[in-house]
Amino acid sequence: MNNLPLIDRSEGGFGSYEITAWRQWSTSAMSLIRGVFGKDSPHYEHFEQGYQKCVGYTDEVDGLKGIFRAAKADFDGGYLFTVQASISGEIFGDFIGLAKSALRENYKDVAAVLACAALEDALKRFAEANGLSVGDKVLQEVVNALKARGLVTGAQKSLLDSMPKIRDYAMHANWEKITAQDVGSVIGFVEQFLLSHF
Repeated sequence: MNNLPLIDRSEGGFGSYEITAWRQWSTSAMSLIRGVFGKDSPHYEHFEQGYQKCVGYTDEVDGLKGIFRAAKADFDGGYLFTVQASISGEIFGDFIGLAKSALRENYKDVAAVLACAALEDALKRFAEANGLSVGDKVLQEVVNALKARGLVTGAQKSLLDSMPKIRDYAMHANWEKITAQDVGSVIGFVEQFLLSHF
């Protein structure tokens, strides 16, 4: 990024970067920012706006470098993952709110599916955020991986032991094997888990 070759323009003596080099760098940078932050992020929008106006003058390209450095600093500082966790927490919270409402209205089976979906997704996201590759694993394997890494301990660890069975009953429509208390325990666990980790 800092070793782009400089050239001088004759008109006005403004410095500029060699066109092939700065276009190559800026295309890669823009692609990375979009891939990591998304096209609706301020990082991407500002970079794209700057790129559209850029003809290679040093102040223009240096502005793009500044946006790229800001994106990198936010990524390195964990800001992206904090925002993602916050959004995930809100989504899971919505699922749990719906599950609680369904359970209050005696729709135990609906509540079970919502609560178990939130449980499984929350545990997988938590595992992935902590470096575990569990995307295609069943819930029992996710739970075992979290325990093995020491990411769940104490009361959470013992509560988790019964969750895969309840989840399997809910997702395979074995309604007679699930009680309202089972569903309530999943809801309570997920609420506590969200407070602790999202």
